[in-house]
Amino acid sequence: MATKTSMVYNVTRQAAELVPPAGPTPFEYKELSDIDTLRFHVWVIQFYKKEEGDNAVGSIFRRRDPAKVIKEAVAKALVWYYPLAGRLLEISGRKLVVDCNREGILFVEADADVTLEDFGVPPLPPFPCLEQLISNVPGSTAILGTPLILIQVTRLKCGGFILSVRLNHAMSDAGGLVQFMHAVAELARGADSPSVLPVWDRHLLNARDPPRITCDHPEYDGIPDTTRTINPRDDIVHNSFFFGPTEIAALKRFIPPHQKASTFEILTACLWRCRTISLQLDPEETVRIMCMVNSRNIFNPPLPSGYYGNAIAYSGASSSAGKISKNPIGYALDLIKKTKAKVTQEFMMSLADLMVIKGRPRFNETFVVSDITRAGFDELDYGWGPPVYGGNVIPGTYRISVYVPLKNWKGEKGIFVPICLPRKAMKIFVKELNELLRDLPEHRIASSRSSPSIFSYL
Repeated sequence: MATKTSMVYNVTRQAAELVPPAGPTPFEYKELSDIDTLRFHVWVIQFYKKEEGDNAVGSIFRRRDPAKVIKEAVAKALVWYYPLAGRLLEISGRKLVVDCNREGILFVEADADVTLEDFGVPPLPPFPCLEQLISNVPGSTAILGTPLILIQVTRLKCGGFILSVRLNHAMSDAGGLVQFMHAVAELARGADSPSVLPVWDRHLLNARDPPRITCDHPEYDGIPDTTRTINPRDDIVHNSFFFGPTEIAALKRFIPPHQKASTFEILTACLWRCRTISLQLDPEETVRIMCMVNSRNIFNPPLPSGYYGNAIAYSGASSSAGKISKNPIGYALDLIKKTKAKVTQEFMMSLADLMVIKGRPRFNETFVVSDITRAGFDELDYGWGPPVYGGNVIPGTYRISVYVPLKNWKGEKGIFVPICLPRKAMKIFVKELNELLRDLPEHRIASSRSSPSIFSYL
């Protein structure tokens, strides 16, 4: 079997086609909210096994083409989610509006001469030949006037398949995308309608009248990234780390007695510290981290359960490299906790006001962490059972790490974290992380490089 790093395979694609809603939908214009300003695309990829066994749940689908099943379900789902079949326009003040014109989403069918096991057990990023699994359809990558979603289904020679999705982030966040894909999954399994109906209500996150900035938002101050040690032309390497219950328990030993911390908070604090040390920065250099915080449940009342617009906030923390590196982990942990606690209902309304007042600026370039372990990408079942891997794809950037839920080859549930760093820094990062876990059996940290056994013993 070919290894992940050397595997080369052929993908035969059919031409991309537009899939419109399967039934009549309104022709209208719908304004996005004032925080629907993320003008870039995000990618999600899911790997599915062939359904096996006559008595398996969903076995009636085993002889069906997954591309056909999913395409038909997408068309049905777009009847409810018809704005996703439209195109974005820009009006005064850089405000975004969707033209609900029924043009449809892009859909690509493909076949690959490779098996699911060739990607590792379980499959983990960085995935070989990723550009063949997520089509770059010419003319489709602009934010305005192009399809809002691209879906590719790649059939594998073992009977499994890969489902990849590219989303225009201005339309939805991870929670909104999962909601739409969950509707597709339900319809693919034979449901007559989605169990959760979509709610537009983007006015709930519009600026107030008059707009007024009542909170600090340094994340949008236009401060350039000062971490000049990382050069995009450096020898950047991509590694992936698995944190199961044993590893998380080991990291929680560093929570100070007077503090309480979530798994996300202590994991982020540890990774931020290891990353800062690995870059060998000047002690006085400022390092920053940005946490993506889901605000859906901080509103009173909460946003409607069917709301599928952006409801995330970018909230950042900063410190000198020396303080992050030399202080106990509790120092970084305190900064992480404070930056999450900043995200309140007032913070979100102030953010919407800022977007209107300052012309919808982009957030500062810095290190961003996002937790999608509870988003539900790992639970989407189109009739072949849940995926063996489901999560974001970050194409080789040292600026973003997304926490993805994963079962390792032993069946342990945990958190999978991709990290990109210059090669020299990665060696130091691994050493520092291993030091935090030094009391674990076999002195282990998790790394995708040791696939199919995802543990690397260092």
